[in-house]
Amino acid sequence: MDIKELKEVCRQVRIDIINEVTEAASGHPGGSLSAVEMLVALYFKVMNIDPKDPQKADRDRFVLSKGHAAPGLYAVLAERGYFDKEELHTLRKLGSKLQGHPDPRKLPGIDAATGSLGQGISIAVGMALGAKIAGNGAKVYTMVGDGEMQEGMVWEAAMAAANYKLDNFTVFVDNNGLQISGTNDEVMSLGNIHAKYEAFGFDVIEVEDGNDIEQILAAIAVPHTPGKPKCIIAHTVKGKGVSFMENSVGWHGTAPKEDQRQAALKELEG
Repeated sequence: MDIKELKEVCRQVRIDIINEVTEAASGHPGGSLSAVEMLVALYFKVMNIDPKDPQKADRDRFVLSKGHAAPGLYAVLAERGYFDKEELHTLRKLGSKLQGHPDPRKLPGIDAATGSLGQGISIAVGMALGAKIAGNGAKVYTMVGDGEMQEGMVWEAAMAAANYKLDNFTVFVDNNGLQISGTNDEVMSLGNIHAKYEAFGFDVIEVEDGNDIEQILAAIAVPHTPGKPKCIIAHTVKGKGVSFMENSVGWHGTAPKEDQRQAALKELEG
């Protein structure tokens, strides 16, 4: 799939996110929209996966540590062929396979149940260590939110990843600068994220525009230093693709009304 096709997938995923959250009248559009390029790059270009065999032993794994961005992950999985796109209309409904946060017991393509912030990256470290011990060549990717890194468990996981020399492990930081109650700096400043991950033993790459899929792919393509995990800090825009949602903290966990959905779709489809 070439860059033009990947960008079209990103556009469709954003349409799916808006429809999912509007129809559910609940969910997290802002951080789902900011993460799209990273998710599409992994699932459509990078990871060793097979939607027809979602449990194959040597598959690469992805853990969405910022589990509230599930609408974005669900849209990507549906576009990739893990399940019928009609399922997207059931987000957060009683009995749906598409819970408010990812659940591997209900949906193919989900590698871990996440949502309690900080836990996903820890699960992913365990997966990467397991793959190293098994020697099956599997790579493990996880995505943390920037606000999520205020959880101490994130840094315990980072320390473990370096300690066990997990050069099959990559952390994406969705650095959109906002969390549910304000900017990161207003709530709890993260300081120098790059320096922190370097201090914890990671190779660190910063992506100036994390909503440019070419820049994301270039960062992923940089080889790991033997024995070192990698961190990709992607500077993104919360609510990317919908002008009235962009860089607005209010759209962290607010579902659009029908008129807002139509305005968003007009932009995305235009």
